[in-house]
Amino acid sequence: MRIGIDAMGGDFAPRTTVRGAVSALEALPASDKIVLFGPKELIMDELQRMDTAQYVVEIVHAAEVIGMGERPIRAFTLKPDSSIAVGLRYLKQKKIDSFASAGNSGATLVGAMYTVNSIRGVIRPCTSAIVPKENGGVNLILDVGTNPDVKPDVLYQFAILGTIYARNVLGIKDPRVGLLNIGEEEEKGNLLCQATYPLLKGSADFHFYGNVEGRDLFKDKADVIVCDGFTGNIVLKQVEAMYRLMVKRNLVDDYFNRFNYENYGGSPILGINGSVVIGHGISSETAIRNMILLSKEVFEARLSQKIKRALSKYLENK
Repeated sequence: MRIGIDAMGGDFAPRTTVRGAVSALEALPASDKIVLFGPKELIMDELQRMDTAQYVVEIVHAAEVIGMGERPIRAFTLKPDSSIAVGLRYLKQKKIDSFASAGNSGATLVGAMYTVNSIRGVIRPCTSAIVPKENGGVNLILDVGTNPDVKPDVLYQFAILGTIYARNVLGIKDPRVGLLNIGEEEEKGNLLCQATYPLLKGSADFHFYGNVEGRDLFKDKADVIVCDGFTGNIVLKQVEAMYRLMVKRNLVDDYFNRFNYENYGGSPILGINGSVVIGHGISSETAIRNMILLSKEVFEARLSQKIKRALSKYLENK
């Protein structure tokens, strides 16, 4: 397979992206290739600082770079020769099998929706995050920032998308879906949660557990937790802050080490016609390596194809 990487994505690019790519090649079979998108001279300079003769790394020149602070739609439109835009075009043309970037996540999302397009029937593509459970498992929470404002039918689709991801990538046989709320009772919550609960209850598209509270994030009540992107992003940032605080105070054990974002690499955009993974802007070499390995896992799980089939059945039954 051919894995495309935005070499200019992230706060420490291209150093960390190039080094992370070379590190990932050590774990990939020889038949897999990594394609780096970005200014060729900058990438070559970084490769020359390393002993990469044993690896096959392809470079596709992309002269422009979308900065982390640029407005997504404007930047993607005005910079057609950016590493993100060129990489996504290669994905659409099937010159690569997956694409990953730790750069401007908004531009990557917008670019994916404009270039490879959303899957038919998906109202809003979304992103997710992994939250470790105390018992050794994980919770998948979505959305985590892509869609700050949503409607009940969007949350219903998040439940479908999360269930497919949990089953096919995380290996959870029968994922339980929970609705993040301020109480367990059915009638609790704001207008969005109150309107969403009846849609999720009794659904034949997934296994609905019920409402879960913030204190349940690390418990084994559910496997997929759905919420709007505003709430999800606050939860994600709080979890990251808690981990950094624990490290600072030397209170980290095996369980808390699982909160290190580097272990997960990134998150696939769920609901688009292709395999696109978004990484953290502060990604280290290790995080880039794991982002690349996740890209391979998502592609080989045929995630987008399975979402298409599930959405097709859902639309037929509406």
